[in-house]
Amino acid sequence: MAFESLTDKLQNVFKNLRSKGRLTEADVKAALKEVKMALLEADVNFKVVKQFVKAVEERAIGTDVMNGLNPGQMVIKIVNEEMVSLMGSETTELELQPGKATTIIMMCGLQGAGKTTAAAKIAGKLVLKGKKPLLVACDIYRPAAIEQLKINAEKQQVEFFSMGANHKPVDIVKASLEHASKCNNNIVIIDTAGRLHIDEEMMAELQEIKANVDVHQTLLVVDAMTGQDAVNVAKEFDEKVGVTGVILSKMDGDTRGGAALSVKAVTGKPIIFVSTGEKLTDIEQFYPDRMANRILGMGDVLTLIDKVAEANLDMDSDKEKEMAARLKKGKFDFEDYLESMSQMKKLGGLSSILGMMPGVGIKASDIESAVDDKQLARMEAIVLSMTPAERKDPKLLNPSRKHRIAKGAGVDIAVVNRFIKQFEQSQKMMKQLPGMMGGFGGKKGKLKLPF
Repeated sequence: MAFESLTDKLQNVFKNLRSKGRLTEADVKAALKEVKMALLEADVNFKVVKQFVKAVEERAIGTDVMNGLNPGQMVIKIVNEEMVSLMGSETTELELQPGKATTIIMMCGLQGAGKTTAAAKIAGKLVLKGKKPLLVACDIYRPAAIEQLKINAEKQQVEFFSMGANHKPVDIVKASLEHASKCNNNIVIIDTAGRLHIDEEMMAELQEIKANVDVHQTLLVVDAMTGQDAVNVAKEFDEKVGVTGVILSKMDGDTRGGAALSVKAVTGKPIIFVSTGEKLTDIEQFYPDRMANRILGMGDVLTLIDKVAEANLDMDSDKEKEMAARLKKGKFDFEDYLESMSQMKKLGGLSSILGMMPGVGIKASDIESAVDDKQLARMEAIVLSMTPAERKDPKLLNPSRKHRIAKGAGVDIAVVNRFIKQFEQSQKMMKQLPGMMGGFGGKKGKLKLPF
């Protein structure tokens, strides 16, 4: 999970601050020393850390804070605000040309950063906004990249343009613009070649495209898992080619946080999107305030609501009322369980949801162990091995039926018995606490969780 180590360390610092009724200057300095170490270990740029700690200290060691009703909370608030400022304060949207004018977006980055996938992800996001993008394959050195882009274009149901590997990238781009004009594509996304490291040949190719075509957005894809190296790559690309925005890929991996917290401060270029998984839908708009909340362990309910809306988790109002009525009576059955499991998958799984919820009482480092996705998959296999009648009426589950279900799910009979017992206990709890199954009111629907 992204920022896991950094979040845990900062939460420990904040816990100590909250436990003190009054704060002395020494308390604040000791806490900020720990914050500084946590940020450096997260691979945040040294100069950025130094400026950040200085800014927090200047604001925190003041009469209003020290003599306030809750000084610990005030210091945490200041840390949060300065972290938001560090990442850019304002959310930066992808700027598109007005009216019917065609927007040309050039993707760039090192090989392996996730550039080709990011191009397709952005195309899919733009389709949802009513745009008609064209994905252009200009990585002539890797036939696999051309094929990958073609496959992803088909999955995203967007148009694809390629001239193979025997033409210069600049000529492919020029031809793609003619194609876009004929086919009314109002956005052209160019997937360029990457290298294992920055070299003059790669930069010259990008510069040639920009010299011959009016590129409106140059988006650099950097691997968030590389930490400070990602920032150095961003700085060099910007100096040699000119970058308008950054996309952080692989934010679902073991991201220490350095790139997210340093890119804007070092390069002056905003992070526009973050890629949060391997699926083509796993890309989010970057919100500095939400990211700061997530890093500080304060949850990110707004992004969760957005995910609910984007996943289109609408539930028929009559069906929703019926489910609510059953819950109040403790009648939540295995069909309902499958429905909520399906909705959870669309949102990235239970661990992803818990990571965005404040106050669940689970530390970032404990979420993965608390939520075993393999265990959830086994539970789902058990339910899918039941007949529709058994799902509706668990009382039908006698020993012979349980043995058949265990065999169908590929698990031991003891696993089936334990799961059914836990499910029955959940039903009783829901009957006692009918209000516990409420959802988050999203733009389009509600989120139901099976716990």
